[in-house]
Amino acid sequence: MADEKETAEAPKKSKKMLMIVIAMTLVVLGGGGAGAFFMLRGDSASAAEEKPVKGAVVAIDSTLTVNLADGHYLKFGFSLQMTEAAGHEEIDASQALNLAIEQYTGRPIAELSTEEGRNKLKAELLEKIEKAYEHDGTPMVMDLYFTSFVTQ
Repeated sequence: MADEKETAEAPKKSKKMLMIVIAMTLVVLGGGGAGAFFMLRGDSASAAEEKPVKGAVVAIDSTLTVNLADGHYLKFGFSLQMTEAAGHEEIDASQALNLAIEQYTGRPIAELSTEEGRNKLKAELLEKIEKAYEHDGTPMVMDLYFTSFVTQ
């Protein structure tokens, strides 16, 4: 008789433990899902507000020729994608040209011969130009397009 009582109580305990485990799992999953929802919703809303609207493209007429390392050179030209906040005013491209010269002068040709290297240097140059052409915290430049890029 004592053996029958022990075996009858064992299933009740395991059912109770199973219910507790299921309840805890639902609480954890629900909390994680709610947290992810609020985090992602907050990021997308702020990202949508911060993304500038494209404006005019300013073509920089002069191409640049800079000396690279080991007797090589780079000849390139680029245009600036302005934001809508920049309006239709003419900009002085001298600072952008100077930053481009500083960015590329003396670089090894191997760095410019790979797509990864070119993209990295372009992103660094864009960041510098964005900071240089920022007005009261409002970005005036949002992208840069190479119109020519030749190394030798």
